[in-house]
Amino acid sequence: MQTWQSILLGVIEGLTEFIPVSSTGHLLLTEHFLGVKPEKRVFEILIQLGAVLALLTVYSARLWRLVLDLPRDPAARRFVLAIVVAFLPAALVGVLLHKFIKEVLFETPILICITLILGGFILLIVDRLKLTPQVTQAEQVTPMTALKIGACQCLAMIPGVSRSGATIVGAMLLGLSKRAAAEFSFFLAMPTMAGAFAYDLYKSHGDLDAAAWQSIAIGFVFAFIAGVLVVRYLLEFVSRYGFAPFAWWRIVVGGLGLGALLVLG
Repeated sequence: MQTWQSILLGVIEGLTEFIPVSSTGHLLLTEHFLGVKPEKRVFEILIQLGAVLALLTVYSARLWRLVLDLPRDPAARRFVLAIVVAFLPAALVGVLLHKFIKEVLFETPILICITLILGGFILLIVDRLKLTPQVTQAEQVTPMTALKIGACQCLAMIPGVSRSGATIVGAMLLGLSKRAAAEFSFFLAMPTMAGAFAYDLYKSHGDLDAAAWQSIAIGFVFAFIAGVLVVRYLLEFVSRYGFAPFAWWRIVVGGLGLGALLVLG
């Protein structure tokens, strides 16, 4: 992989990881049309750590306050429990279906385009529903609601669905406001993406040469930079405009990708 390709893919990862458009879907389609196929398909997973660190950087003060509150605040303990509970379904499914996901789903670009389009229409519909939020703060999510959101996250094992998209849509249908749904998705991303990174690194580190590590390092850095920009401004954007812009983006990208695949193969 050339340096400019690693930079481009890192920027795409950082810009798309926390918005409901499927970062993995965008990476896989970009790689397909560039004619790039990273070794063992670990590049797409390992550079996510850059996005995770971007999230930790922006939320560092809030996370530190949460850690300090854990010993004395039942609400803080309940929120941490909710995040852990929400993480477990995807962790289990990811381990059980790891090979199928990497060797089959990641290698099916037409599926990615279709799920991008379908997910876009679903996001449009949910965004326009007259929902009455019962939960306006991410910290108010109960463990039972979190488990249901975590089950929705399992759909994101299919590239093109979007981890943030699945969790945000699920959370909104379960009574969270748009802002609270996006923020809970942020917190859930931390253990989910860190776990995926650790598992993929454990499974594949012996198969990576120096060139692969260099590409991953470059992608990691640019994913971090782009991720910081998105995390800083996404919640304000969602509060003002909702999720419709992301839905239309999904439909356009999926449609263009599908057309290109049909014409070019």
